[in-house]
Amino acid sequence: MIGIVLAALSGLVWGVGDFAGGKASQRVDSKTVVVLSKAASIPLLLLFLVLMPAAPHAGALGWGAAAGALGMVGMMVFYRAMAGGAMTIVAPVSAVTTALLPVAAGLLSGERPGGLALAGAGCAIVAIGLVSLAPGGDARLSVRLLGMALGAGVAFGLFFICLSAASDAAGGAAGMWPVLGAQVTAVVLGAPLLRGRGAARPSGTPLRWLLAAGMLDMSANALYVLAVQRGDLSIIAPVASLYPVSTVLLAMLVDRERLRPVQLAGLGLAATALVLVAS
Repeated sequence: MIGIVLAALSGLVWGVGDFAGGKASQRVDSKTVVVLSKAASIPLLLLFLVLMPAAPHAGALGWGAAAGALGMVGMMVFYRAMAGGAMTIVAPVSAVTTALLPVAAGLLSGERPGGLALAGAGCAIVAIGLVSLAPGGDARLSVRLLGMALGAGVAFGLFFICLSAASDAAGGAAGMWPVLGAQVTAVVLGAPLLRGRGAARPSGTPLRWLLAAGMLDMSANALYVLAVQRGDLSIIAPVASLYPVSTVLLAMLVDRERLRPVQLAGLGLAATALVLVAS
């Protein structure tokens, strides 16, 4: 049960972080927001390493580094796909693919969660797709854009799988080392993207949103690592992937955005999913 709670918390925190990152990206280039927010979160991560000590493990660091690389690749591909139009299709295709892949990996590895839990995981995946449907957008879709949406989803799904493998490699006692590997790798890979962007240095309110996004994203990663140490990947990952729910709710409450009926249905299905997996 504690694994499900941690997974739900990680999804909640990820969604709030995405909202903060989106607000920062309204004034600052999105790539700058991604890279600087991850760099800014490292001091807090070092504090987590002290508060939740664990012996350094090469396997945990290696899998964490792989997760960080995949996460950065997924973000770059996702941004390009969204910029190409057809957001109403790109976002849900990517989100659903992200959730499906860890479920398949968990089941193939021998996990056998109960029927209610699997039903809840299925509801979560459908809810993710419904909530992620953009309210409008350009409907032009090409095979290339669909491929990019799938590619981003695969990269994000592998991100979840790699963080789970990092915990397995350390026998469930990886601590925060996988997150450290992921964050440092993401910063190293993303740093070259900042060349020539000196004029866009964030300050004031955008900087505060950026810092909040970084702290929240890293904290969500940490919660997810703790969750997969206490539950099946095939159940933990779909619950953690419900992060679009909190992003959408914040957009409604803070920015006064109106939700479409299909998104409201997705929110209801997300609640059903949590009840089922908790059963």
